[in-house]
Amino acid sequence: MTSGPETLVLLHGFASSFDHGWQRTGWVDILSDVDCRVPAIDLPGHGTSPRSTDPADYADLEEAVLAGIPPGVRDAVGFSAGGEILLRMAADRPGRFGRIAVLGVGDTLFAPAEPGTVVAALEGESGPDDVQAQLFLRLARSAGNDPAALSAFLRRPRRPLDEEQLARVTCPVLVVLGERDFVGTADRLTAALPAATLVTLPGEDHFSTPSAFGAIDAVMRFFSLG
Repeated sequence: MTSGPETLVLLHGFASSFDHGWQRTGWVDILSDVDCRVPAIDLPGHGTSPRSTDPADYADLEEAVLAGIPPGVRDAVGFSAGGEILLRMAADRPGRFGRIAVLGVGDTLFAPAEPGTVVAALEGESGPDDVQAQLFLRLARSAGNDPAALSAFLRRPRRPLDEEQLARVTCPVLVVLGERDFVGTADRLTAALPAATLVTLPGEDHFSTPSAFGAIDAVMRFFSLG
């Protein structure tokens, strides 16, 4: 039987932070109860990380995140933007990770929507009708983030991600997706990953997924924790 990791990396989603996404939702305490350490990692432009307002400063995003992962730690969880970053790091460095779980990531990964409406909300240029964009703005404010830095984060240069790249992610991957998540299905994503398992959470949407009991339970089981 595979033993659980002593340390697990948790990468939060866009507009959140380590404290907002993992500490306040109970993940850190739950993992501590099973003697699993969790390093505090904030994505660039978020939380306690440098908050540049120049999109060019986020061009090497994956390198910056990888540099913050303690040496030798091979297991990680990523939600939304954190999940995409995790998959990109695993594709760029086959064998770097032992097991990874991605939450709130689906087939839109292959053709991400233009961030224009969210950028407009962050820059105070959108109305209340842009519900999803306004949710991200509220999340950013709740987490104590700088909207200008988050706007630059979204405007960063981004490389496309395709099946050929994801085929290099040979480690076991758990994909957890809420039934009502706006990213849609994860059929193409799971088909592209050589060793993927999909767990669908009934009734959950994108923003409720990280705190859903089903998500926490699926991750704990996947990593043989508890």
